[in-house]
Amino acid sequence: MRELSANELKKCIDPNLFNFETTETIKPLEGLIGQERAKESMEFGLKIKQKGYNIFITGLTGTGKSSFALNSVNKIAPLEKVPDDWVYVFNFDKPSQPIAINLKPGDGRQFQNDMRDFVEQLQREVPKAFNSKSYDLQKNEIVKKFQDRKNELIQELNELAKNFGFVLKETKTGIVSIPVIDGKQISNEEYEQLEDEKRKEIETKAVNFEEKALQIWKDIQNIDKETRDAIHELDNNVGLFAVGHLIDDLREKYGNYNSVMKYLDSVQKDILENLDNFRSDDEEDNQFPFIIKRNKKDFLKKYSVNLFVDNSHTNGAPVVVEYNPNYNNVLGSIEYESDFGVAITDFTKIKAGALHKANGGYIILQAKDILTYPYVWDALKRTLKTDKIAIENVTSSYGLLSISSLKPEPIELNVKVILIGTPYLYYILYNYDDDFKKLFKVKVDFNDVMELNDENISKMASFIKKHCIEDKLRQFHNTGVAKVIEYSTRISEDQNKLTTQFNDIVEILYESNIWAEIDESEVVMAKHVEKAIKEKIKRVNMIEEKYIDYFKDGTFLIDVDGEKVGVVNGLSVINLGDYRFGKPSRITVTTYPGEEGVVNIERETKMSGHIHDKGVMIITGFIGNRYALDFPLTLSARICFEQLYEGVEGDSASSTELYGLLSSLADVPIKQGIAVTGSVNQFGVIQPVGGVTHKIEGFYKLCKVKGLTGDQGVIIPEQNSNNLVLDDEVIDACKKRKFHIYTVKTIDEGMEILTGEKMSVINERVKSKLKSFYDILTRDKESANKERNV
Repeated sequence: MRELSANELKKCIDPNLFNFETTETIKPLEGLIGQERAKESMEFGLKIKQKGYNIFITGLTGTGKSSFALNSVNKIAPLEKVPDDWVYVFNFDKPSQPIAINLKPGDGRQFQNDMRDFVEQLQREVPKAFNSKSYDLQKNEIVKKFQDRKNELIQELNELAKNFGFVLKETKTGIVSIPVIDGKQISNEEYEQLEDEKRKEIETKAVNFEEKALQIWKDIQNIDKETRDAIHELDNNVGLFAVGHLIDDLREKYGNYNSVMKYLDSVQKDILENLDNFRSDDEEDNQFPFIIKRNKKDFLKKYSVNLFVDNSHTNGAPVVVEYNPNYNNVLGSIEYESDFGVAITDFTKIKAGALHKANGGYIILQAKDILTYPYVWDALKRTLKTDKIAIENVTSSYGLLSISSLKPEPIELNVKVILIGTPYLYYILYNYDDDFKKLFKVKVDFNDVMELNDENISKMASFIKKHCIEDKLRQFHNTGVAKVIEYSTRISEDQNKLTTQFNDIVEILYESNIWAEIDESEVVMAKHVEKAIKEKIKRVNMIEEKYIDYFKDGTFLIDVDGEKVGVVNGLSVINLGDYRFGKPSRITVTTYPGEEGVVNIERETKMSGHIHDKGVMIITGFIGNRYALDFPLTLSARICFEQLYEGVEGDSASSTELYGLLSSLADVPIKQGIAVTGSVNQFGVIQPVGGVTHKIEGFYKLCKVKGLTGDQGVIIPEQNSNNLVLDDEVIDACKKRKFHIYTVKTIDEGMEILTGEKMSVINERVKSKLKSFYDILTRDKESANKERNV
């Protein structure tokens, strides 16, 4: 056992170690500090391009994972090939399945512009061609040519009708034959009044006439069809003349793209089949201007190009950071618009997601967000497994709601996904999601601490300089830098380590700068850093102060002087999330003859966690192993955390409980001015625990409000001596011998400090007490047996 000196209670950084007076004269930091393992893993993950080697960056919040990921990718992305543009075009064969076409970077935007110009020229050239005199002359010539032949046949048909005693008359329902008697056409009434013989004669003539007239009529209909075909061929030739050179220009420009050539063939075919939509009718346009313009706009839209992914201004491989990774933002979407109360869509409303924009490059996502938004995780895995991104309505794809929509052609995917998350999320996914380990084979593990050495101290100073520049802060004096580094060791809870949770450090830099500004100081000094730390604590430690008030006014019963049997002061840590502090607790132990063993009252009342229960069971093992090897252990003991209402977990109080148990059995009082923390094993060896700094400070504050006597202090495990980063006030009290910090390796050493008695004496008294318990129970059992026999 030993008492720690004041120099061992904190890692002090000497400002004279720095070769600068202020950070003004040093270079800002480039890169990251203290994450060599992570850097090497990240470099490997970015270099390997095989399928499944996506990256998961894991570590505590605030260690700089996101900025590290972005900086790492931005270093290599500009050196890589710029990926293709992607466009969606109308599918003339299957309108509900738009076609995806990839083009070289920049060609996508050019193709979109060229098709826009093409449509504009169509609207000018096609009407112009059909309104020309040349077209009218050719059309009239065709019409005249066939009309002459048709007139000859009609004349022949009229002569035939005349020979049979009929005259032909055109009506709304077609051409009908009317009988002629004595040179006069007769009406239906007159026909009905004719004699039967005369009517039969006329009917016979009509049948004979129709038989001979049918062929002539077919010839006339064929002439009409030939006329329409000839005009249609003329229209096609005129349309092709107007459109052909425009299409040919596009073919020549995009001849290297087979998919574009195929698309242009479909465009030409569709235009020639729908020439009437380009031919303007001024009278109709004036009568229904809104409807005509709207219909024409909708018709022309199918010749437009949806520039889906534009890499014309991309430098190297794209890097996308999606901060709101919902389904549509990641996988893309099909938008709708209301048309007189009806939701409609088309291929121009297909919108790219983050994966499309990152295709050919890198995408950075927060794992928590990906898992929080519905359906995104499953969809992301599906795209990575198939190497294709399919855009579909999420409600339809998961069978929630079936609606009529587009089904765009999937796009080939080549992307490196970088997920950022906590270790908890990583191991949950690794152990419970079979796809995860196949798709994310590279783990980049961030350490929450780094070695305290000259190199990292120098880098921390450069880190401070970097933020002074980026965030326009005052420069830091070397004393201020030293205090920031000392604060870093406090966060790490290790005198030989610095924290890598740089968010906490940056907050102190900001707040120190404000206190320097209030103090009208040109640079940030040590006192400003100390002020920032104290004020930061003051803003969040209200609950701790309330606990101290409860101890001060006697609401919480605890003594910090005198001696008591079976009563020992234990230490625990309360973590509020934004603040941690130590809370002393009185632990009482009672012992008496019995066979129940050591009973944890918290466990019986279901206020104890599994680890704490384990610690109590270890105590039974220690007692039995040391004191009850030559007689059965017959003991009933009750251990209780007094005035504990929130439950207890952990084994850091197991040594404290054992001290109380030994005190009760040996009837040896324990000094109430000394608090204890530490775990113990079944052989009495003290084991390290967490939060020793907060525990010591918590007990010191209690002793301070109740009055420092000079005999008070804390016993901690020897292994925790390097974890002490105590407040300067506690260290000053230790210097003045008003407070003491002891380290022990075994329960024996701690017991001697707490009682002032030699452990050999205590052991003898404990064994004697346990033997007396056994004798009492044995005598009682013998008496009971005699009574039963009588």
